[in-house]
Amino acid sequence: MSKKEIKKSKSQTKNKPKKTEKSLISDHNSRVVGVILGIFFAILTIFTVAALVSYIFTWTKDQSLVSNSQILDNSVSASNSGGKLGFLWADFLISKLFGFGAFTIPFFIGAISINCFRIKKVNLLRVFLLSIFGAIVLSLLFAFIFSFTKYSSILGNGAGGSYGYFVNECLCGMLGSLGAGCVIVLALFIWITLLTKKVALWFDNLVFGLANRPEKVKKEETDNVEEDEIIDNIADKEIVDELKYCENDEDIPLEDEIEPLNRQNADTDDDEQDDTAPEAITPDHKDNSSKDVELVIETSENDFFPNLSEDEKAHLFDPRLDLPNYKQPPLSLLEDYKDKWYEVSRDELEKNKERIVNALANYKIRVEAIVAKMGPTVTLYKIHLADGVRIAQVKRLEEDIALSLGAKGVRVITLLDSVGIEVANERPSVVALKSVLNSQKFKEAQMELPLAMGITVTNEPFFLDLEKMPHLLIAGATGMGKSVGLNAIIASLLYTKHPSEMKFVMVDPKKVELSLYSKLEKHFLAKLPDEDDAIITDTKKVVHTLKSLCIEMDSRYDLLKLADVRKIKEYNEKFLSRRLNPAKGHTFLPYIVVIIDEFADLLMTAGREVEEPIARLAQKARAVGIHLVIATQRPTTDIITGTIKANFNSRIAFKVMAMVDSKTILDQTGANRLIGRGDMLVSYPGADLTRVQCALIDTPEIINITKYVSEQHGYDHAFYLPEYVDEDGSDGVGEVDLHKRDKLFEEAAKIVVQYQQGSTSLIQRKLNLGYNRAGRIIDQLEAAGIVGPFGGSKARSVLVTDFDSLDRILESLDHI
Repeated sequence: MSKKEIKKSKSQTKNKPKKTEKSLISDHNSRVVGVILGIFFAILTIFTVAALVSYIFTWTKDQSLVSNSQILDNSVSASNSGGKLGFLWADFLISKLFGFGAFTIPFFIGAISINCFRIKKVNLLRVFLLSIFGAIVLSLLFAFIFSFTKYSSILGNGAGGSYGYFVNECLCGMLGSLGAGCVIVLALFIWITLLTKKVALWFDNLVFGLANRPEKVKKEETDNVEEDEIIDNIADKEIVDELKYCENDEDIPLEDEIEPLNRQNADTDDDEQDDTAPEAITPDHKDNSSKDVELVIETSENDFFPNLSEDEKAHLFDPRLDLPNYKQPPLSLLEDYKDKWYEVSRDELEKNKERIVNALANYKIRVEAIVAKMGPTVTLYKIHLADGVRIAQVKRLEEDIALSLGAKGVRVITLLDSVGIEVANERPSVVALKSVLNSQKFKEAQMELPLAMGITVTNEPFFLDLEKMPHLLIAGATGMGKSVGLNAIIASLLYTKHPSEMKFVMVDPKKVELSLYSKLEKHFLAKLPDEDDAIITDTKKVVHTLKSLCIEMDSRYDLLKLADVRKIKEYNEKFLSRRLNPAKGHTFLPYIVVIIDEFADLLMTAGREVEEPIARLAQKARAVGIHLVIATQRPTTDIITGTIKANFNSRIAFKVMAMVDSKTILDQTGANRLIGRGDMLVSYPGADLTRVQCALIDTPEIINITKYVSEQHGYDHAFYLPEYVDEDGSDGVGEVDLHKRDKLFEEAAKIVVQYQQGSTSLIQRKLNLGYNRAGRIIDQLEAAGIVGPFGGSKARSVLVTDFDSLDRILESLDHI
């Protein structure tokens, strides 16, 4: 390698950021120092407030302490609650400075304490400026007001302190009382404006931008001589040790840019390479120890959340700020059902063991050992067979074993090291949803859409992630627990998600199963615009809603394409890190979970009209955060068709009456041997068939949850889905009422006439509106005769060609 190449590589390496060799204070010590400082400033805040308040009532009694040397006399006490020090401190802030305006100072001291405790990230510069400015403004205000009263000399130098008194006199002398009052009121208005949240966010962004502005590259003239000497030494030895600091893939040098060090033959073994490898030479020609080696963490520009400082994390967009005071339901709203939990007795286990051994012995199958694993409703007996016994022999005897045991729900399964026989307990226990939600395993699970389903036969909590499934089919006979399973799914999501992060679309043809959740309309429910009920019961409205979801799906895919991402999680992370511009139509996308309680009834009434959009959503909607949960009590082939099964890989089967129904749901038998009352088999990609006792949540518990959520402040309306228009041009959401025109109706009409283009996307871009509102304005423009009817993928025709005609139409609308 030439000197020129080495010098170039050296200069590139020096431009990389350097790490500090040693940290002065560890993270633990830093935290301790922060707590100590926080306690100090908290005490100082309380002391200051007490001294200021006490000064207002006792300042006349303690004035002698200011004018003579009694301040050092221990026999003389101060009336101030803070003692002599508190009096002097309050006298300085109130009398010598700002009067009543001094009460803004403790806010800044308290903000320092909050920052030290790391309770909340506070912009201290902003709080300091607001405190000082507020003290000045209030000092002038009180000095001005009290100058017209007989209490102008209150607190020694007036209600505004020395500062307020002299500045007020100056203002009144130059501008008169009226002019001075106007200036003070204007300053007060500015101070109040600066206290608003919008201005605070603008100030934080300004400071953040200034603090992170890239520095200019400095000249490196002073290092040239020393650098040349090092390069000469390295070049003479003809051995180069290049130290690379790789922040991303672009920093990794190409193979032809690196000169190999004593290139060995590819067939040489590792020992020979270790013996012949030359020692690496560092710039200071000293041997490196493990302590001298710096750990470099590689990151990529494609990472959505790079290592951010606390200030940068504070500037991430948070969709929960729409409802900042929302609180998730507490577990105290749920029942624990401890009185309905039963332990399996030793006698019952021994009795079942003997029956299993005797039943197998009748067929000359010898058992070496049996291990019992007790579950809430079923006990799993792991049978270790003698050598030479085939598992198929035991599985063929499933009916005979069930007959010998005389128990319900007997099922023979194949385990890794044994054969499992599941036997129903004599006294089945009730699994409370509260116990599953409260389990440590569930709390620590990293899931986007967690579903707390129940407890397995091995007595372990069982939960799923709907985001990975990505759709769920639930089937079973009437009264076997499907509705309870749906309620457990809905409650799990209500307990783990914020209203801004997830929405439900609920379809309930029976009209009574999901009606309890109607109270959640302004928090968690999504519906078509202008619909009265958020819980969909009418078949035609179900079709419109499903096709509207297809429109929403296509719209989301367009946003993902513009953002250069492949799934909703990456898109939202990119949006939260403020790397997507809302002005270009980008917005935070909540998950949408579609709950359909009775799928068979929909197919009977709507047929293919329902199956087609469901198939589209099942095939494509996963990547954009739309997930389907479909339940049916008729698990037959005409209901669960091949199209449905192909797109619903995750399935839950409750007890069915026939073996063929079990094969229809799970593609295998087993569901016909369940015991009912929440006993279910769960099949999902990447896992074996699992038997689970579904968690119970009863109607009073649902009422408590919905009441708790609905009593909190919610959105102005439900989450609106895109409007859907039938092929015949009729709107699926009813007639348009021109008496209730949008506030931006006239402005939108002028834009449409100006550009001669009647499209929703044009109004979205020009008026910076969401899709739903822009769609409603387009419908109103159609009803007013300004644009033509819906034309599929083409933009609507504009019927008005000039602004004079438009003005006449708008005037006529005003007289309706």
